[in-house]
Amino acid sequence: MDVSRRGFLKLSGATLAAGGLGVSLSPARAHAKELKTRFTKESLTVCPYCSVGCGIIVSVRDGKVINTEGDPDNPINQGTLCPKGGSIYQMANNKNRLDKPLYRAPFATEWKEISWEEALDKIARNIKTSRDKSFKARNAKGELVNRTEGIASVGSAAMDNEECWLYQKFLRGLGLVYIEHQARI
Repeated sequence: MDVSRRGFLKLSGATLAAGGLGVSLSPARAHAKELKTRFTKESLTVCPYCSVGCGIIVSVRDGKVINTEGDPDNPINQGTLCPKGGSIYQMANNKNRLDKPLYRAPFATEWKEISWEEALDKIARNIKTSRDKSFKARNAKGELVNRTEGIASVGSAAMDNEECWLYQKFLRGLGLVYIEHQARI
């Protein structure tokens, strides 16, 4: 049978108009699974791994991350993710992930669980001690510098402009001069 492309399309259209091919999709619908993202709240975020800034959609239900996927509306990645970004779900849902602070005293061999309040107080004390030990009000020429050279900071590529601004204000307020960013390393 010799059928042209136009003839094939006419024949296909007539077949569909006459009741299709006799295939019903109702059994397939009956066995279809419900989407795992149904009844979730979606939030947009930025991948924390590198400085590209790929957009990710995070689906949350009852305070738990249910799914993560690339954001198709993001102009940077347009829904695609690298292997690291594709595995971001495991960052939130991983039985090996620490969810409580641990502390190991100097020269100790064992870690011990401490409260968040205790951990933050210890961090603040260490920052204050380091800053006080290394603070310089004036340089060798006698010029006022008000800086500390005993603390350095490496920022995150996942921070947006507002977060970077706040972080810089905080670090400069402490007197830090050694401030680096992950995107440049």
